[in-house]
Amino acid sequence: MPTNSHVPARPTPTQVRRWRQHLANERAEAAVYRDLASRRSGEEREILLGLAEAEARHEAHWLNLLGSHVGKPRRGDSRTLFLGVLARRFGSVFVLALAQRAEDKSPYELDPDATSTMAADERIHGEVVRGLAARGRNRLSSNFRAAVFGANDGLVSNLSLILGVGASGVGTNIILLTGLAGLLAGALSMGAGEYVSVRSQRELLESSRADPEMRKFLPHLDIDANELALLYRARGMSPEEAQIHAVEVLTGNSRLELEAEASVPDQHEAVGTGHAAATSSFCFFASGAAIPVLPYLFGMEGISAVLVSAALVGVALLGTGAIVGLLSGASPLKRGLRQLMIGFGAAAATYLLGLLIGTGAA
Repeated sequence: MPTNSHVPARPTPTQVRRWRQHLANERAEAAVYRDLASRRSGEEREILLGLAEAEARHEAHWLNLLGSHVGKPRRGDSRTLFLGVLARRFGSVFVLALAQRAEDKSPYELDPDATSTMAADERIHGEVVRGLAARGRNRLSSNFRAAVFGANDGLVSNLSLILGVGASGVGTNIILLTGLAGLLAGALSMGAGEYVSVRSQRELLESSRADPEMRKFLPHLDIDANELALLYRARGMSPEEAQIHAVEVLTGNSRLELEAEASVPDQHEAVGTGHAAATSSFCFFASGAAIPVLPYLFGMEGISAVLVSAALVGVALLGTGAIVGLLSGASPLKRGLRQLMIGFGAAAATYLLGLLIGTGAA
């Protein structure tokens, strides 16, 4: 690969260090893609191996610039090495989401010694990885959504409930009973609501599926009246296209295609099943709602129980927010802090309400 024309014949020590780091990163990124490819098959495997080959071309650029200054192999940066560990151990959508962020933050656009082609390649790599990650996100979408929102709702609602009741001045046993009742009631409500929601969505999708029995009525259709053209117009074809296609089907020159059927299975896969979504929602709400109750279960009282409960929930909220951030290709820290502020905001509101009620009762 040709080097940039402005690169000096004798590079400075700073340039050599930067080039060697770029070289190490390219090698590490290629290894990540090869590791991911080893856990895939078919088209996804070919795409990942293609990305690894592209990183090898970038590697050749830095080798060409370095020449005799290449030195001993260096380690990639911490982010790329972390991706490599995840790829070897998990090979999951989390790794692809992280790889997407890494490609989007490529330094080549600002590096004077990288070619414009390399910078464009990295941008395309980010979109390729985004597409691969989207496949995994679609497979996770329904049950993962139920799990994340179930856990988050359990954390926020039960912490708010416990703090609100506790601020009113009632005894610890009442707070504990309230927390356990909120856990069970909320988990049952979430599970039932998720089941009804997913079942209703699947039934709506099912109602859009074309009738497979329609094929046996084709021989009896009037080719002159050709009402089959109305079907294709309903599927989105223009009147002229629908008429031509319907005639081809009725004369045996084309196969009957029920276009709506092609998309419904994928939509069903993204929606998930009612039982799976309900179970995920129930279990994760219960696990989230149990966290703010833990200090009271272990006998803590008063402000110390409140602080420990809030701290435990805060850590959990940061975790759920970071996971959502990773999967969406966004900043895990920002998403975690957003979850934390929303959750603590709701808890603070109910705590203040409990204080007002307690003061009024007194």
